[in-house]
Amino acid sequence: MSVGLMPAPTPPTFDPSECASRSLEVQRLAWRIQACVDQVDMVLTSLRRAQVDDWLSPAGRAYRTTIALHASALMRARESLEAAVATVLRHSQNVSVSSERGP
Repeated sequence: MSVGLMPAPTPPTFDPSECASRSLEVQRLAWRIQACVDQVDMVLTSLRRAQVDDWLSPAGRAYRTTIALHASALMRARESLEAAVATVLRHSQNVSVSSERGP
């Protein structure tokens, strides 16, 4: 078995427009995540309207407890989504900065 020399791999070429395009794609992802935050806000508003405070029976209390648990879980999810938006936007800025620096 013979071992031949392999040429060194060529370094990737730097294309600023490609980096700018990637930055825009990442920003679009952040906007889509923000749209999810907005949808969670609408669901939370609907849950608040569905509280039925004047329903005083045990079933009413159980209903309100269930709604409160779901609202709490949605609030935690909303906070995570907001953190994701901030992280993705920061990443898009890093992609943009790296495109300005070059290879």
